[in-house]
Amino acid sequence: MNNNTSRPLRIALTKGRLEKDTVALLEKIGYDCTAVHEKGRKLILPVGDSIEVVLAKAADVITYVENGVCDLGVVGKDTIIEMQGKFFELSDLGFGKCRFALAGKKGEDFYEGIHVRTIATKYPNVARTFFEKKNMDVDIVKIEGSVELAPLLGLSHAIVDIVETGTTLKENGLEVYEYICPISARLIANMVSLKLRKEEIEKLISAIEANI
Repeated sequence: MNNNTSRPLRIALTKGRLEKDTVALLEKIGYDCTAVHEKGRKLILPVGDSIEVVLAKAADVITYVENGVCDLGVVGKDTIIEMQGKFFELSDLGFGKCRFALAGKKGEDFYEGIHVRTIATKYPNVARTFFEKKNMDVDIVKIEGSVELAPLLGLSHAIVDIVETGTTLKENGLEVYEYICPISARLIANMVSLKLRKEEIEKLISAIEANI
């Protein structure tokens, strides 16, 4: 653990769209995010005088927050459900909205018959939990890239993936069989930081929630 209270409050942001949306929110509150807009290849950047942001991949945001090198993090609920971990989930930030869904070839009845089905996904824990609740035995194949390929190539009967608009599914002859749960960006906190930097964090949370 490295909960150093002498440094600025450190927030890990998921690179990409969540980073942009979080920066827009911080600017709305009144923070100067010039350094982030002009970041170049820098990964640790000052935001005003009291905060610095760390740009990271989603899974690493959770790791940095869990281990106390970052006090707060902004990460999608999808990564939180898949990775779990020891941290506090403080706020639903309301952006980055999408849903987990079970999807497969259009027109097929996924639940017909009693055979064990194969599911391709980037989120094996999410898929496993979903089917355990249905008391269904499934074989799970972890895919890193375009998971839509798996049913098209005959590797799986269906996929569990994030769906925003459903356009990619439609364009590949797939459809949603069932929605699993909604997802959005969440603010998470390190457990020790929440005690040691309570005042700073509560002040920031109040400002965030007033501007969501």
